[in-house]
Amino acid sequence: MKSPIILTAMLSILLLSCAKETPQVKHASHMDSSGKNMENVKVVNEIDPVCHMKTAGSVKDTAVYKNKTYGFCSVSCKGEFKKSPEKYAQK
Repeated sequence: MKSPIILTAMLSILLLSCAKETPQVKHASHMDSSGKNMENVKVVNEIDPVCHMKTAGSVKDTAVYKNKTYGFCSVSCKGEFKKSPEKYAQK
């Protein structure tokens, strides 16, 4: 009987610790100044490195780090990336 309780407790701790790794970015209802997606921009990522939203086809903003252009779903995510780009940049 103790095994299910211990297993449940361990899974809960694991889920809570994993959830803390992804920053909680508050996306504004209006994410950029133009209201348009950027077109014909070559970025190295298809998923926003900060909030993990798909950005393929809907890049709102970009930042360059180590000669690579990264695409973001919002200005908020770009700002979070710029605080510590080494944490989010692709290896």
